[in-house]
Amino acid sequence: MFTEQGPTVRELAVQALSSIERGYDLLAPKFDHTPYRTPDRVLDAVTDEVRRLGPFGTGLDVCCGTGAGVGVLRRLCRERVVGVDFSAGMLAEARAALQPEGGAPAGQGPAAEAPAGERPAAEGQAAEGTAAEGPAVDWVRADARSLPFAPAFDLALSFGAFGHFLPAERFGLFAEVHGSLRPGGQFVFPIGAPPPVGSRAYWTLLGFDAAMRVRNALWRPQFVMYYRTFRLGDVLEDLTRAGFAVRLTPLAELGRRPDGSPRARLVVATRE
Repeated sequence: MFTEQGPTVRELAVQALSSIERGYDLLAPKFDHTPYRTPDRVLDAVTDEVRRLGPFGTGLDVCCGTGAGVGVLRRLCRERVVGVDFSAGMLAEARAALQPEGGAPAGQGPAAEAPAGERPAAEGQAAEGTAAEGPAVDWVRADARSLPFAPAFDLALSFGAFGHFLPAERFGLFAEVHGSLRPGGQFVFPIGAPPPVGSRAYWTLLGFDAAMRVRNALWRPQFVMYYRTFRLGDVLEDLTRAGFAVRLTPLAELGRRPDGSPRARLVVATRE
């Protein structure tokens, strides 16, 4: 699971006893060498499926981390892509990893801080990095629960971040994304089928969530990370409440379970 370039047990322990923001700042230099990074096969499957929904001009990666989703958006959007995250360390790694063809890393300055109390239109912010080909890329440091954008994006996506939000925060998060999309804009993300009850994966996730709840009951600051709180039925309900029209499509490239159901689906939520 972890490579030799990944974090040590001690580094993981320090991260686990930190806040979410501080923990990811510490983990950022080695994050892409951990199993927490979204696998390329998932990124590719989402890219292929979302391409059918386009074309798109502008894209937003919500909780972009080290920029895997920005890479997807650069393949789908013509004009401009924005990655937003509240970890300065993760944004620094994302920026460093974005290399224009034959050039230096795009965007040498720090990620733009979201102005308090403002919601600037995405078109109004200066592009921080433009690759030799493809859309301009910006990095913005902000909390996804208070996105600093007017309705300016055609497409928003997110990978692997929803476990960091408590169920009570989910509707507010979706409402923020809704407010950042143009009418007709789409919010997409993959969601995996739950593991069969009694399987090894089932007990692993159950045990992880239980350990995290004990940790958060005994230690401050809290580190919110749960695998079993993002249930499809609840997610669809919150998206609908936030103003989206929602549909599901199988991610066929990721295969099917023994009962014939897809291993993962793409949630496509459209701002009406």
